[in-house]
Amino acid sequence: MIRIFTAITKYLTLIFMALYTFKCFSYFVAKNKKKRTSNLNKQVFYIFAIHLMCYMKLFLWKHELKFVLFYLSQVFVCVMYMVIFHQCYKNVSRLITNNMVFLLMIGYIMLTRLDFQLAIRQAVMGTGALFATSFIPFILRRLKNIRKWNVFFGVTGLMFLMTVFIPGLGLSIYGSRNWIHIGSFTAQPMEFVKILFIFFAASSLVKANTMADIIINAVISVLFLLILIAEKDFGAMLIFYICYISMVYLATSRARFLIGGILAAVGAVAVGYILFKDTSLFGHVMTRVNAWKDPFADIYGGGYQLSESLFAIGTGGFIGAGLGDGMPGYIPVSESDFIFAAICEELGVIFGLSLILIYLSSFIAMCNIAMKCRSPFYKYITFGIAVCMIIQVLLNIGGVTKFIPSTGVTLPLISHGISSVFSTLIMYSIVQYTYILVNDEAEYVEKEKQRLSDAGEAEYGPGGISQA
Repeated sequence: MIRIFTAITKYLTLIFMALYTFKCFSYFVAKNKKKRTSNLNKQVFYIFAIHLMCYMKLFLWKHELKFVLFYLSQVFVCVMYMVIFHQCYKNVSRLITNNMVFLLMIGYIMLTRLDFQLAIRQAVMGTGALFATSFIPFILRRLKNIRKWNVFFGVTGLMFLMTVFIPGLGLSIYGSRNWIHIGSFTAQPMEFVKILFIFFAASSLVKANTMADIIINAVISVLFLLILIAEKDFGAMLIFYICYISMVYLATSRARFLIGGILAAVGAVAVGYILFKDTSLFGHVMTRVNAWKDPFADIYGGGYQLSESLFAIGTGGFIGAGLGDGMPGYIPVSESDFIFAAICEELGVIFGLSLILIYLSSFIAMCNIAMKCRSPFYKYITFGIAVCMIIQVLLNIGGVTKFIPSTGVTLPLISHGISSVFSTLIMYSIVQYTYILVNDEAEYVEKEKQRLSDAGEAEYGPGGISQA
């Protein structure tokens, strides 16, 4: 009976995941508000149905009551957040909220499977981050002159980024010195600095009036990149660089900045590879590049992690082995950088592909919000956040699947990492504030139209015909 139940829930999970993903995109083409609301309500059902079935499987796997209690606490927190957040802010995007909560839940599910203590820690910190970041729209509404703070954002970001070089505070992990530790607490400053960097770029672009202004801003942005190179954190450097080039292109609409930025990046990578491929200065980077070229050539050395990732994805196949029935423990850092491989092994490649599409739907929604926003400052910020999020997803999944060399970045809201989860929740809340602005602008335009219409009728009578 248990085997039949397990098989049924495994297929139902995949079906509901596919339906949830379909609703993400059908939302964009819905003809009216009623249809969009219906899609969003069905998404909520799929979220909690998938969550329930996964924890039922985990309970049957271990037969431990703590899984049930952990499940109930997650449901309580997520329901409370969704209800309270949407009651406090009427004009926010439910699609963004649904995707954010669902991704958090998937992360909790996989961490429960991999390491229950990590799952507890992630859930506790994630809950605190959820409710802390819920105040961001309220705070931003009261910061009227924030667009003028470019110097503050730039200086604060650079100083915070350099904290990793302070003796006794900075920490090197997996070849990159991009962590700080205080007692038992560790964090990645880069995760929060990327938000400051986006704000710096947006406020600088708003104030830029000449080519000289853009060049000065570019020089300051290069300082961020040089520090990241010194930290040997090339994944973060790519995120910062692509974000900046994309925001400059949006602000100027000049293709030469985009094309020039791409060519400069390709040239820098080629030169860097030639200069440092035979040195030990960036040894961990060259190890990842060699593993990407042929992981099986050094399967018990530098290629072990990527080889195990590919084996896991291939073993799981389209439908997956089932939660608790795979062997994701063989993948090094499966709870963080390589969690996507663990997901594909146990929940299936179909589930993994749907996950990518969910991220893509969030990216499209954020871009739509940015394009509709009339405030240049928040337009640039929202677009920068959208690019930052999707590039991080591509870098993580690309490294796990051997599409590109591994960069060591996390999968947003799913991978274990309090810094990553907290910073991502901050960015989602900022996007929600931009969506509030878009709705406020739309309501203002509608009121102005109505006012002008009423004024016209008062002067000329119904239909605009003079009563003289």
